[in-house]
Amino acid sequence: MVGSMEWSYRSAEDVVGAMRAGEVTSVELTEEAIARIERDDKAINAICVPDFTRAREAARQADRARAAGRDAPLLGIPITVKDSYNVAGLPTTWGMPAFADFIPAEDALAVARVRAAGAVILGKTNVPLMLGDLQSFNAIYGTTNNPWDHGRSPGGSSGGSAAALAAGFGALSLGSDIGGSLRTPAHFCGVYSHKPSFGLVATRGHVPPPAPALPSERDLGVIGPMARTARDLTLLLDVMAGADPLTLGIAFDLALPPARHDRLADFRVLILQDHPVIPTGTAVRSALHRVADALTAGGARVEWQSSLLPDLDSAATLYSQLLFATLAAGFPADRYEQLRAQAAELGPHDHGRDAARLRGGVFSHREWLEANDRRELLRREWRRLFTDFDIVITPITPTPAFPHDHNPNIAERRLDIDGTPHPYLDQLTWAGVATVPGLPATAIPTGPSPEGLPVGVQLIAPMFEDRTGLRLAELLERSIGGFTPPN
Repeated sequence: MVGSMEWSYRSAEDVVGAMRAGEVTSVELTEEAIARIERDDKAINAICVPDFTRAREAARQADRARAAGRDAPLLGIPITVKDSYNVAGLPTTWGMPAFADFIPAEDALAVARVRAAGAVILGKTNVPLMLGDLQSFNAIYGTTNNPWDHGRSPGGSSGGSAAALAAGFGALSLGSDIGGSLRTPAHFCGVYSHKPSFGLVATRGHVPPPAPALPSERDLGVIGPMARTARDLTLLLDVMAGADPLTLGIAFDLALPPARHDRLADFRVLILQDHPVIPTGTAVRSALHRVADALTAGGARVEWQSSLLPDLDSAATLYSQLLFATLAAGFPADRYEQLRAQAAELGPHDHGRDAARLRGGVFSHREWLEANDRRELLRREWRRLFTDFDIVITPITPTPAFPHDHNPNIAERRLDIDGTPHPYLDQLTWAGVATVPGLPATAIPTGPSPEGLPVGVQLIAPMFEDRTGLRLAELLERSIGGFTPPN
């Protein structure tokens, strides 16, 4: 699949420098990206809504601006945007056939920010129905395939974005995450992503149709950058971040602190490879040890356990409850009433994971507030841990990318972990470690599995210390390598 196109796999940072030096124009970059999409995306199906006519015009405008002496962080860079963001004039569907023709009139705030920074939007990337899967397929646009193995998932729900990056369709992409939807696709496709601290990036306009684009934050969910290098994550995050000017938050906009350390040798790292809910597969364990070896060789302090670690089992239950409370709030009335009836039938001694999800989906306001208090206690425990450590490294999911599984009954699906089947939704467990307390988490590639599939891990940093995780990602990229194109 990889061709001889000169710029397709260059970093955004490199391409910006090349444009400033007059080595390439935005029009040339954009035409190359479009040609690559037209050549290769028939097999991958990452770009669900091309926007090539407007992209070409934006590229011409970027070149004129640069010729006039103007500059901007993303000026002339071809990028893609996840379907779930409103882009004026393009469909926003969230994979729902009923809204195949829903076209918003305004850009999401993050889209407006990347446009203002000079980005050239090539089009929108595919997602699963209602963003509710670790795969990316729907009845409108079909199935997105993993560029490394077309029979496997690219992840979800930002699977189209990760596949586009791995295939060389633009240098950057905008994704989102509530159940690992930035991190899992990065892990499956061998690219980078960053789940920002909760509230760092305003999400207005990242909303299911036909809901209005309001200046309010959905619990647990964030939007964030995806890229092929760690430094490119920072480049895009700096453009996306900031409070919504329609809220009082603009008066309290957050300036992120610098990274705690600049050298690998100064980092104090806790690595976790075991979780009480689900086992970790051999390929992912090997990836964690590769990272540990690189950290140790660089002089970092590495530990594999700590008495300060919050209880992972109770935190996973809390995540299940809060996640399904958020998801069910968007269900149609009849579906929600079905949930209520199912929850009422649960036995008083049923404390399994499925029961926790079901009960969470129909929480009363009182019950949600009680759960939120438990989250605040969990956050306090994480703050204590981060007095002794700078970063916690964990799996993202227990395995590399799995084969496509479109069984409509998600409860019947199973994930094969080293030959043993496990409940499909239990894959969300590691993502929840960072999501429920709202911590920033950076997904990095660590090298291939024995079968040649990408494997990633996540670097979890203290709240609003996103730059600490991003800096360690840069340092690890130098020591263990980063993205490599599929072959």
